Amino acid sequence: MSEEHNISKLPQEQPANRPANQPAAKAAQQPANPNKPNAGPNPPNAKPQQPRPKAPGPAKPASPKKRHWGVLTSFLLFVIAPLAATIYYLFVIAEDQYASFVGFAIKSEEASSATDLLGGLSSLSGSSSSDTDILYQFIQSQDLVDRINQSIDLETIFSRPENDPIFAYDTSGTIEDLVAYWPRMVRIELDTNTNLILLRVHAFRADEAQLIAQHIVAESSDMINRLSAIARADATRYARDDLEKAVERLKSSREILTKFRSDTQIVDPSADIQGQMGLLNSLESQLAEAQIEMNLLLDTTREGDPRITQAERRIEVIQGLIADERGKFGLGGSARTDERDYSTLIGEFERLMVDLEYAQKTYLGAHAAFDASIAEAARKSRYLATFTQPTLAESPRYPQREVLAFIVGVFLLLGWSIAVLIFYSVRDRR
Repeated sequence: MSEEHNISKLPQEQPANRPANQPAAKAAQQPANPNKPNAGPNPPNAKPQQPRPKAPGPAKPASPKKRHWGVLTSFLLFVIAPLAATIYYLFVIAEDQYASFVGFAIKSEEASSATDLLGGLSSLSGSSSSDTDILYQFIQSQDLVDRINQSIDLETIFSRPENDPIFAYDTSGTIEDLVAYWPRMVRIELDTNTNLILLRVHAFRADEAQLIAQHIVAESSDMINRLSAIARADATRYARDDLEKAVERLKSSREILTKFRSDTQIVDPSADIQGQMGLLNSLESQLAEAQIEMNLLLDTTREGDPRITQAERRIEVIQGLIADERGKFGLGGSARTDERDYSTLIGEFERLMVDLEYAQKTYLGAHAAFDASIAEAARKSRYLATFTQPTLAESPRYPQREVLAFIVGVFLLLGWSIAVLIFYSVRDRR
């Protein structure tokens, strides 16, 4: 009995002394599955079961390392501190800014038809994109900034806050510095679809922002008017040149005709020649009567009668006068060589009249073309149409402190994150 009692105690002490046989003991304690067939004895080539690994103990609490303190310190220095300084500057130091809004566009007049139902409304047409681009560049140009600065002293207006070095203008700057500062206070927006220009003018006083906007509109309108005047001058230049040539030609033709009348003492050769033709006809009639009278005397008187001699003398005188008159017309060879005949005078007069008539028609045509070019240039003239007058702000809306602080924080965080990633990637490669 004592041996059996010792043998029964032996398996109970084995687990404590032999931990490697624990799986076998656990398998012996599991109930047998009645549905599972008996596997039989282990084959001779079967590998012995490997013991299960021991489960690890509980992890120790994490403690910050030196590199963690470096990352935290850099985050405070390069993100939190600059962001806090930015917020302090925006909400404590930065001065309030007022904004004045204005909108305008370049328009041109176009003639409308008589049957157009809209009438005058249809006479307004939009401008081309080139005109709007020119005005867009002019608003940002040094010429405009200099003109407005001479009128209302922009340097004083933009430098009113003395303790705002970022948003205020430094009065010691040059005109180039003022032009570089100009886009910060004058925001321009161009709608390429409608060619409308919208301006947002900032200043540290509401009335000064409106004043600057008014001067921008005035200077822009003057610039458009100057461009229209130049365009009109270009459009009418050729027509004006043609008109001036036509005027000179007409004056020259009239001067030549006046000199001809002064030299010949004949105002109208046509009327004068009619009078001369009447005189010639009268002389020929008198000659016919004298010849008839001469023939009657020859038939009724004897030779040597003094009346016959007198009749012959009269016929000779009348024939001489007729010859002189015919010579004036160039109809005979007895014209005096020191005087031009009427045919030459009339030919020259008609030539001068043709030149004068042509010069008059040329002048009328050139004048009509000049008037038409002026009307066309006026019809296409451009002007500045302001659809939103410069507004007067009642409360400051700028600078947008929350938006600026958020943007600065995002960029600081992104920059710090990229720098940390670059630092650790370089360190890991070493």
